[in-house]
Amino acid sequence: MALDLRNIHPLSDFQRSAKSFLTTLKETQSPIVLTVNGKASVVVQDAESYQRLIDRMELLESMVGIRKSLDEFEQGKGIPLDEAFQRLREKHDIPD
Repeated sequence: MALDLRNIHPLSDFQRSAKSFLTTLKETQSPIVLTVNGKASVVVQDAESYQRLIDRMELLESMVGIRKSLDEFEQGKGIPLDEAFQRLREKHDIPD
């Protein structure tokens, strides 16, 4: 999702009309960029949209990790599952 250039506002406007901005954030679920002295300073976003963003990032990170693991295994860097479990049992003193 790209930032909407119409959603760039001075911090002072946000401070004066915070309730109105919060209503807009919840309705549009689009982030707002707040500026200080004309420069982007912070991005404000509703909690639900932020959580969705975090969930997506976690999913993507998991996918990248899985892809990396598959690539390493295909390159012969992996070990069979039974051997991996046996190593974990030994390392953590878990009985068979």
